[in-house]
Amino acid sequence: MSSSVSEKKFMPSKHLSCLIAISVFLLISSSLSLIEFRDSSRPSSGFPFTSLSNASSASSNSSREGGSGRQGSRVLDIRRPERENRANVVSELDSQGSSCDVGRALLRVYMYDLPLEFHFGLLDWRGAGDHRIWPSVDGRTGIPAYPGGLNLQHSAEYWLTLDLLASNAAGVARPCSAVRVNDSREADVVFVPFFSSLSYNRHSKRQGKQSVSLDRMLQERLVEFLKGRSEWQRFGGKNHLILAHHPNSMLLAREKLGSAMFVLADFGRYPPEIANVEKDVIAPYKHMVRTIPAADSAPFNERPILAYFQGAIYRKDGGAIRQELFYLLKDESDVHFTFGSVQAHGISKAGKGMASSKFCLNIAGDTPSSNRLFDAIASHCVPVIISDEIELPYEDVLDYSEFCIFVRASDAVSSNGYLLNLLRGIKQEEWTKMWEKLKAIAGRFEYQCPSRPNDAVDMIWQTVYRKKMRTKLDLHRRTRYRRSQLQ
Repeated sequence: MSSSVSEKKFMPSKHLSCLIAISVFLLISSSLSLIEFRDSSRPSSGFPFTSLSNASSASSNSSREGGSGRQGSRVLDIRRPERENRANVVSELDSQGSSCDVGRALLRVYMYDLPLEFHFGLLDWRGAGDHRIWPSVDGRTGIPAYPGGLNLQHSAEYWLTLDLLASNAAGVARPCSAVRVNDSREADVVFVPFFSSLSYNRHSKRQGKQSVSLDRMLQERLVEFLKGRSEWQRFGGKNHLILAHHPNSMLLAREKLGSAMFVLADFGRYPPEIANVEKDVIAPYKHMVRTIPAADSAPFNERPILAYFQGAIYRKDGGAIRQELFYLLKDESDVHFTFGSVQAHGISKAGKGMASSKFCLNIAGDTPSSNRLFDAIASHCVPVIISDEIELPYEDVLDYSEFCIFVRASDAVSSNGYLLNLLRGIKQEEWTKMWEKLKAIAGRFEYQCPSRPNDAVDMIWQTVYRKKMRTKLDLHRRTRYRRSQLQ
């Protein structure tokens, strides 16, 4: 009896304990599920969460580390979203006119403070006061002008350098695709501010009693400087960006610095092991003719000339095709095919002629590319590209077939009139679609300071980013087993 009473007295207590244990378990499980749901519904930032104390510690540690450049904050590097996921916003114009946030940029760029004679000194600019190496970009009055004429077509070096300077200038509104950083260890790309095209154009010939030209001397000094830098040695130069837009620029140094990423007009005078489409960037020429505003662009019926070409006709190498085409087309009443130069208002005349033509012939010359293509785009004259080896700027994101006609060289010079039959067979509706596309994309080939979203400067930086990501992928793939081999 007492045993039965005792059993009745304790059984409810056991049930209560079990019930409490089960309730606690269910409460914990529900809480964990809720947390998991909230985490899965939050957009991933692409980086691990770091406490403020850890971030401060990282910043403190970075200030104690040695570096080749001036020290910069590493907190942004730890806490910022992955730049791969920010590609859709970095080209927005900074409407506040403040310097760009490093965390928003596709590219963090470290630029060497090379002596004046490598860049703006070639423009006869001499620094003073706080601006002994770099001109002020806060206002256009402080920026030295680049030489005009044919020099200007290879001036990408000038515009990219100015854009990096502007990225740190308060009050300058520009897209934030690339931002200059002060610590080379924070950089994705190391920029070499050598105006190599200008150096070639102005100083490739020996002057007076010079034993070597100034251009050659600058290249020799540049190679010595770069090879001695820890930034170069860290990756064998693969993270460096060097501009050599003129086909003859960097003739001495290109082989010694061939591991770097080059910004070029084309690959016509480079062996493939030095320059190729896998690692290097093709940049547009700066067009020479005046840009036609879209509202002033003449439509199909107001362009009486079928096909237009004006320039050097007798060229070497692949440019021999110009001579053949000249003899095929010179007597056609609706074709303008004549010799032309920059003298005697040649550029102005060419601009008017292109703006009055339905098609503009872009024919291979001494090299596969020429400024003529970009003059045609600025004139909204549908380009006809007759250059089998040509490489085109940002072709990975821009479909040139939407606004250009491509003709193989062998077809263009065929005696059966292939070229003229092709052009005369393009109806007004088809031509107008290409013309409308030209007006829409012409801004992608405009160099300017400050840069604007998706102009030539911004598009080049975006291309560098895409090339850099591919290079990084290749590097990571090649070094997959490095750690296990070292152990």
